[in-house]
Amino acid sequence: MELTLGIDFISRLLINTLSVVILIRFCYYSFSQHRANAYSFMLFGMGVFLVTSLLHTADVSMGFAFGLFAVFSMLRYRTESISIKEMTYLFLVIAIALLSAVSTLSTYELSLINLAICSMTYLLETSLILPSLEEIEIEYEKIDNININRRLKLIEDIKTRTGLNVVQVEILSIDFLRDCTRLKIHFTPTKKSEKTLAGTADTHA
Repeated sequence: MELTLGIDFISRLLINTLSVVILIRFCYYSFSQHRANAYSFMLFGMGVFLVTSLLHTADVSMGFAFGLFAVFSMLRYRTESISIKEMTYLFLVIAIALLSAVSTLSTYELSLINLAICSMTYLLETSLILPSLEEIEIEYEKIDNININRRLKLIEDIKTRTGLNVVQVEILSIDFLRDCTRLKIHFTPTKKSEKTLAGTADTHA
């Protein structure tokens, strides 16, 4: 089996690389700031494209190739602490790489589809379509405030003590023996709150 690096292969390689870089650098990294995940996604996309191109020359179907890398990615990352958002980016990287490698689309059509994926992803990362909210779990000792009639007082107390713009509070568990409860708070993120939470995470690390 001989691989010929023709114009079509090179153009698809460039389209795949540029699309993945735009998706990860300007959509994922601009909002998440997780450098390790970012370059892992980029290298993963490059690897999927190159290996799938080799498989494609051996008449391997796109369904088989997609299943192979989907299963591989699930097995590889199952022990890591990866959020649903990051798994979605991993899926998009695999999808772009497979489309670039084995689809019958022209380079123009492929570029247009990849651009649409990146554009939609960027819009969803902003608050133009969906409101931007973050969440965090806390333990709360003023158990009297979890009463439904004191919900506003509960939110105001959490706002005062954390400095976060809390918009919603969920009760996860209640411990009447220790007079405490575990809450999930949803808040509008700001630069100040992100730095505060990052500092808290570093302290507990």
